[in-house]
Amino acid sequence: MSTPVTSLRSANPGSTLSSRFADYLEITKPRISVMVLVTVSVGFALGSFGQWNPITLLHALFGIALVAVASSAFNQVLERKSDAMMNRTSDRPIPSGRMSAVEVSMFGAVCGVIGTAWLLMFVNSTTAALTALTFVLYVFIYTPLKPRSYLCTTIGAIPGALPPVLGWVAAGAPLDSRPLALFGILFLWQFPHFLAIAYVHKEDYGRASLKMLPGNDIPRVVGWMAICYALLLLPVSLMPSAVALAGVGYFATAIILGIGYVVASIRFMRNESRQTARGLIFTSLVYLPVLLLVLTWDHFSLLQ
Repeated sequence: MSTPVTSLRSANPGSTLSSRFADYLEITKPRISVMVLVTVSVGFALGSFGQWNPITLLHALFGIALVAVASSAFNQVLERKSDAMMNRTSDRPIPSGRMSAVEVSMFGAVCGVIGTAWLLMFVNSTTAALTALTFVLYVFIYTPLKPRSYLCTTIGAIPGALPPVLGWVAAGAPLDSRPLALFGILFLWQFPHFLAIAYVHKEDYGRASLKMLPGNDIPRVVGWMAICYALLLLPVSLMPSAVALAGVGYFATAIILGIGYVVASIRFMRNESRQTARGLIFTSLVYLPVLLLVLTWDHFSLLQ
């Protein structure tokens, strides 16, 4: 019975090659990787202060992208058992059996080593060190904590907030209060976003015994947490104006977007449901790119 399948694969090697490429692409978590590179680019633009060096930016994006791919690969190796228990991840390459943990580990190791070495050679040692720290926090602290403690979300928010700082130092700018403002925005933005995602997928996380949703059995606690983080984000999002990275246009935009994020969090708290959680997710996905776009535009307006 296996002969027809074998012959079909032999007759259509392009299909097999396409499937393998799709599996490797899935290992990279492309949507997350693209978001990482966008925020790195924003940090680089702000840290360049109008003195662009596109070659350095390309080197930084290449090296950081490889380390981000390594993080995703090792994350999926470590989570292969829990991924197999969840509907949303059971068809990933490792739990589905299309790729082995050894193969993905080797792919991740090669990407991580090359990416870090690339940053050392073509960008600078600070960028390489912070990128390596991001990898360690994500793979060896955040990922193992997920089945053990609700603190995993807080730990995971640190590597999630570092990409704009990586771009900033890649541009050669010093580590001072200005990249700290970028870090703070990304750090706090993640909490309402991921709390809503965890609420939508709480049954899946429960099957895999992942502790992604604190106080899951207490009504409205997740909604109240989302509100608290959205409120904290409001003053922190104004810091770029306070440290002369942006002006009045950005300041006004940050207030409007921040109020919208708080309102979406309040709606979620008042009626915790998949619908309001998805509304909060949508709001978060509008908030961040618009805020970063206006921040970058306003920054260059100040330089003119």
